Amino acid sequence: MIRYLSEDDVRQLLTMQDAITQVERAFTARAQGKAFDVPRVRTRQPGGHLHILQAAAPELDFIGYKAYYIQPDKSRTSLLHLINMSQGNLAAIIQSDWLGQIRTGAATAVALRTLARKNAGVLGLFGSGRHAQTQLEAACAACALSEVKVFGRDAQRVLAFCDKMAKQTGIEVRPARSREETVRGSDIILTITRSSEPLFDGRWLEPGQCIAAVGSNALDRREIDLQTVRRADLIVADSVQVAQRESGDLLGAYENGLIYWENLADLGQVLAGHRPGRVSDEQVILFESHGMALQDIYAGARILELAHGRGLGLDLPIGAR
Repeated sequence: MIRYLSEDDVRQLLTMQDAITQVERAFTARAQGKAFDVPRVRTRQPGGHLHILQAAAPELDFIGYKAYYIQPDKSRTSLLHLINMSQGNLAAIIQSDWLGQIRTGAATAVALRTLARKNAGVLGLFGSGRHAQTQLEAACAACALSEVKVFGRDAQRVLAFCDKMAKQTGIEVRPARSREETVRGSDIILTITRSSEPLFDGRWLEPGQCIAAVGSNALDRREIDLQTVRRADLIVADSVQVAQRESGDLLGAYENGLIYWENLADLGQVLAGHRPGRVSDEQVILFESHGMALQDIYAGARILELAHGRGLGLDLPIGAR
């Protein structure tokens, strides 16, 4: 039997705290050589793009892949497939649009908890879309935020986002007056957009800030400028291997000789103590997030465990061994 779990099932089962725990496990396991991740492969067609990510987590006894297809109107189909490694059978098919959204936020939470200053309380947020909601929820889980300034191109959309998230989080969430105000005075700057041009001037950065750049997971996207890379005392990626293939933020810096890939750290390496993280409150630290199948595998395994315990999902009479 294969357990099939819908988007509604996933929303019922996976909390942000659970996602953070599992994503941190995934990062650390990979750094310790206990898990493996294969960067995303994209098949681009005029009618839409298919994206496939693969990973293996031997300690969970799962190997698998997530495949998602996005059409020009942004409608999407996203499915995570979990295969039992020791038995060789497909154990679960999980609708994974919400899963992808919440684990992306969870990765940011792990990064902020590791790389931001301990007293970080003010967040400057670029973006007000669906991913911005889970990013803000994750940031609140990682840090004791007291104020959030939000900048976006659509003022009405930003206002609606601020009203909704202020009620959800219980903290002050307000529109920023400008891009510069979003950056200045913020302990954390979080970007979650589809922008193809830098969102702010790196000369506005201040000592001690942590920048979490989450939206640029394709070479035609770019959220930060070269000055931001120059100002960064430390650059950490969810996966440097993935960043080399699809970080629109960092490719230009590499081509200009500002960075060398071997000098960048994986977040898992920092978590495992293999590479240094923040060592001073004055450091400017840049975190680049692009997405990894391994995050989906660990979160998906937890979802499947909870689904069995609560009797959620549908057993499909195929693939039995």
